Parts: sequence; structure tokens; C-alpha cells
Amino acid sequence: MSESRVEVRSLKDHVGREVTVAGWCYNARPQKRFKFLELRDGTGTVQCVFGAETSLNNSFERFEEEITQESSLYVTGIVTKHPKHDDVFELDARDFRMEGRSENYPIQPKEHGVDFLFSQRHLYLRSSRPHAILRVRHRVVKAIRDYFDSHGFTLLDSPILTANAGEGTSTLFATEYFDLGQAYLAQTGQLYGEAGCMAFGKVYTFGPTFRAEKSATRRHLTEFWMVEPEVAFMDLEGNMSLAEDFICYIVECVLTDCRPELERLERDISKLEAVKKPFPRITYSDAVEVLAQKGQPIPWGEDFGAPHETAVSADYDRPLIITKYPEAVKAFYMKRDADDPRVVLAMDVIAPEGYGEIIGGSQREENIDVLVHRIEHEKLPMEAFEWYLDLRRYGSVPHSGFGMGLERMVAWMCGTQHIRETIPFPRTIDRLRP
Repeated sequence: MSESRVEVRSLKDHVGREVTVAGWCYNARPQKRFKFLELRDGTGTVQCVFGAETSLNNSFERFEEEITQESSLYVTGIVTKHPKHDDVFELDARDFRMEGRSENYPIQPKEHGVDFLFSQRHLYLRSSRPHAILRVRHRVVKAIRDYFDSHGFTLLDSPILTANAGEGTSTLFATEYFDLGQAYLAQTGQLYGEAGCMAFGKVYTFGPTFRAEKSATRRHLTEFWMVEPEVAFMDLEGNMSLAEDFICYIVECVLTDCRPELERLERDISKLEAVKKPFPRITYSDAVEVLAQKGQPIPWGEDFGAPHETAVSADYDRPLIITKYPEAVKAFYMKRDADDPRVVLAMDVIAPEGYGEIIGGSQREENIDVLVHRIEHEKLPMEAFEWYLDLRRYGSVPHSGFGMGLERMVAWMCGTQHIRETIPFPRTIDRLRP
């Protein structure tokens, strides 16, 4: 066997040379004169063609007996260009050596139910669809970090275990924390981001968050990843501009680097190419009027559900920003509008094509007296927020930020209808394994 082992993605640099590729059998098709093996190594898939007259060490004869679906092996051969397709390369295979045999692989090339595939998620990740989606996820994560790192933000790692709720107390996962009582899995890193922006000016937190929300919709997970920038001396207008610039950057990166994955997912790429600045902006009150006109009336003061978000954004080919929500449906830390105290300086970014809210943010309340009143009104434990109030006691400034759910963003990019596909191992109200 050749010692020159290369990855599938690098085969274009080795045309005419003998190399060895290590991987897993994705598919095997034996015929009379030729035997075809699709070998995947994680970087791509290559067709290996074994000929009856060119194969060595009885590899042609051993092919059907030894190679099974998802068996791992080494294949040695000459790299050739595909005769009909540019940028497609094959292996004129000469020999193979088995590494690990696979017996009775449970995922066969036939229709399987969703529950079965997610029960076999540890193996299903090898299939083409989840592989493509998670490649896009990888690129979105890189785009997130690149954007903030190149715009003067400092990454701030916020704790996963917290002593208090960041938002509503009804969606917390609780655990006993030594002799200190209960601790909670973080719903958000935002409050810590606010502390960070007072030190560094511009920060972002990025990590797993948890919501014990008993919802089984296609848009909800109990464990998901969220990125949350926070900026000192920034108002709502600046917050909206940051959000739309950030989204456009991510979309551009995905379009540039993930077209093969998007094509494999049969994503309508023209829908993503339409995402350009500026985004349309309307107020919550405007949205209520639009919904009434579309036959989906909602009383002023109630929060929008998924059908409302879909209906109000249906007329746009790019994300829609909805601003100034009723204070009763938003978090305690959001700043009230001086011109209309019924509403807060909040904004939600609603993705087109029915993908709903992908960003939620606001200008934060910088006045300590107002914030204390809000904490009391929400019946939250004041002592748990003393450190948060210190941010207003010692040099308070206007500041704003938002949170973007990674999985919702990836779902929109990929055109997948269920968010559970966008995370390697989804956690929902009815799934804790694998």
C-alpha cells in the first residue's frame, strides 16, 4: 500500500499520482468488469473504480466479500479527472486494506422514519443531509466569530451555571449547588455581556443556553447555542444597524463557501441572494394592523406567535425588523420608550420564508431607579441582581445588544423545516439520547 495518504478534498492536487485514501464505505456497486466504491473520509466522497485487469492482491475478487456499508478501509490508486465533469476526481483503484468491518449497518438506503433516524443520530451524522447541514453550521459559526473579531469586539465567556434567571423564571433548569442552594442553567449570557461592555466597550458571548420551555414546535430546542453582542453607548438604531450588517455578512459567507452543501440540500439559493441591506422596519403597532388586514387579528399587547411572524413577514424577500413591543411581553431590563411608555425599545428580526424570529434585542434600561422598579414589579429576588444594579451605580451609560439563536439561523440558511436538524445531538422535551 502507498504511504502517500491524502484527503479527498486534496485529490485535485494529485492527478496522475498514486495515493492512499482512508475512509468509510458509503456505497458499493459491484459489476462484472468493474466494481465501484464510494469512499467518504469526512472531507468529501470519491468514487473508487476497481478493474478486473488492473487490481492487485485479489482486491477485485475480495471486494464483495469484505467491503460492507460503513466498513472502514484504505484504498490505493491513481488519481484521475472525471471524463465529463470538471472539478470531479476519481481513484483508479488498485488495492484496498480493511481496517474495521461493519456488520448490519442499521441505516440502509431506503426511507426511514424521523424518530428512527434521530434515535440513530450518532450514525445518521454520516449521511449526506445531516453532513451538509452541519457543514453549513460550521461556516456560520466561523462567520460569527470572524465578524465580531474583525469589528473590535472582545469575546466574553459567560457562565453556564447562574444564581438567578436572566429572563422569565418559568423556563429554568435547576440543580442543587453545594451549600449555596439552587443554581440554574443559563437562559442567556446577556446580563454578563452588559458587565463586559462596561469594561471593554464591545463584547460578545457565544455558547450553549437552556430553556425549560415545554414546547414541541419545529422552532424549539431545550439546549441551543446563542451569540449575544453587547455595546456601550449604542442606542436602538445602532443595534438594528449592527444586526442587519451582521446577518448580511453571515449570508454572504455561506453563499461563498457552502454552495455545494446548499445544492445538496436543494436550497433555493436565489432566496439567500436577495438578502441585502437595508431591511424593512415596522413597529409592533404597524404589524398588528397588517395582521388584521390579513385576517389574523391579534389584540394589541399580546405577543406574536409563529403564524403571526410568518404572516407579517410574507411580503418581504429579506428579514423584517419589528420594533417597539409592548412592555408586558418583553424582559424587565428593556428600556421604555420616552414617547410611549407602553412600549419598550426592543427589536426582533424576522427571517423570510416562514423561519420566524432569528434575532431579539433591545436598548437596555440604564436608569437604576427604573430598573429597581421593574425587578420589584416582576417579583424577582433583588439580592440576586445587586451585581447587575452595580452596573448602573458606577458609571451607567446607554447600551444595547441582541441575541441570535445559532440553530434558527442555520435552519434558515439550509432551508430545513425543523430546527432539530441543525444541531449534532438535539435536546427536545421528548429526547435526551443519544
